[in-house]
Amino acid sequence: MIPTSYPDQKEIARLTARMLLEIKAVNFNTEDPYILASGLPSPSYIDCRKLVSFPRIRSTLMDFMCVTVMRNAGLEAFSNIAGGETAGIPFSALVAERMALPMTYVRKKPKGYGKNARIEGVMTDTDRVLLVEDLTTDGGSKLSFVDAIRDTGAECAHTAVIFYYDIFPETIKTLGDHGVELHYLCTWWDVLAEARAQGAFSENTLSEVERFLNDPRAWQEANKRD
Repeated sequence: MIPTSYPDQKEIARLTARMLLEIKAVNFNTEDPYILASGLPSPSYIDCRKLVSFPRIRSTLMDFMCVTVMRNAGLEAFSNIAGGETAGIPFSALVAERMALPMTYVRKKPKGYGKNARIEGVMTDTDRVLLVEDLTTDGGSKLSFVDAIRDTGAECAHTAVIFYYDIFPETIKTLGDHGVELHYLCTWWDVLAEARAQGAFSENTLSEVERFLNDPRAWQEANKRD
């Protein structure tokens, strides 16, 4: 069921950050930084996949996602909800259920046999598709999913995520240049503010994370491993 009453976007961001902290999806380690898929270090790491194991939080966040995209894009803006393999699949299913819309998912690459499809489920050239994912960093990984959707003839001009890094200035432009608008619930800045409010980490840790968020490229270069 689509929720009809919801907080404003600022409160949605605060509550989302609080929930991510509560289930320990937020990880800060300034002494032994995490290594990202790019091979670069980071003192912060977010694991939105944990959300699927917490039904009350999961349900609340999916309500937040539905009302966010409906408020920003329109109540009748979409006819199909697509999830990106793999993290976006469960969240797209939950959003599709709430919005009473068909659900599909997009493979990262053709499966290599049968129809060699990237789109699973039914998607037509008249569909207006919302791409749902767990998070975005620089927006680049979304473009392949969007292109696969558009290859069917369908329209895909919007993507929705739970978490947006909001530390790489090129992200919105990268998506915008591809004709895609980003919708999100919270960012690292919201998490940092809520972590400070809760005293969830030491101030030394939070200050170092803040230095990273303000200039991630410089921080990564200074902390790069040999």
